[in-house]
Amino acid sequence: MRHMYFYDFPIISTESELPLYLVSVGMHELQPHIIREDGYSYPQILYCTKGSDTLSVGGEKTTITPYTAFYLPSGCPHEYYPEEDIWDIRWVVPSGYAAEDTLRHFGLNSPKIFTLDNITVLEHHFRKMHEAIIADRIFGNYRAAGFLYDFLIEFYRLTSTAVTGVSANPAVIRAMDYINIHYAEDITMEQLCEAAEVSKQHLCRLFRTALNSRPMEYIAKRRIQAAKELLSNTSESVEDIAMETGFCTSSYFCKLFKRYEGITPTQFRRG
Repeated sequence: MRHMYFYDFPIISTESELPLYLVSVGMHELQPHIIREDGYSYPQILYCTKGSDTLSVGGEKTTITPYTAFYLPSGCPHEYYPEEDIWDIRWVVPSGYAAEDTLRHFGLNSPKIFTLDNITVLEHHFRKMHEAIIADRIFGNYRAAGFLYDFLIEFYRLTSTAVTGVSANPAVIRAMDYINIHYAEDITMEQLCEAAEVSKQHLCRLFRTALNSRPMEYIAKRRIQAAKELLSNTSESVEDIAMETGFCTSSYFCKLFKRYEGITPTQFRRG
């Protein structure tokens, strides 16, 4: 039986100066027994599409089945081996001076195992990395770096949903829809909770988990987003834009704009 596999190890040149680039990407339908007592030199993201295997990290063994992913930091001792004739595993190995901070931001700072939902988009970005490297031996890894970032964002979306279940929480979606329609109005927590059909305490907890923000803070950010569009595309005064986007006074608008954007509305308009 012929098994499908590929190993991409691009020759690293000046892309090593990028904040994020690809060290390796590959797949194997019958991954051999791997033992790394001292771990691997780079962090790794792996996910299974067919078959099953056993992963051992820190003395704990876990069965890896289809639509299961695991993250291994650099230097983390581990072992894995197939349990069936076919075990289709994909791996992505990132590096770069911003790789550690980027992975940490995406919740990848220790060995973790995730159950994924729909991997269609993830597979698309995975394939695009491989195709970029194969198609252009000189600049392919630069293009692959862009797809790597897309891959990590999609992986974060999938694993955040797997861990919290909040990304698709109907109450959060209902509240966000209400804010998108009524942001220019005076929105109260009572109105928002009524739209979301949950209590104030529960809604605050959902927003904090899903968006790392309080509901009223999210409203302010949505208003600033609308204000930025008006500042960029109209000649309306700052005062009129403040009123049009739901801020009670132009001074309060300028204060919040400076807090979130780091510059004043006038400075933003000037570019």
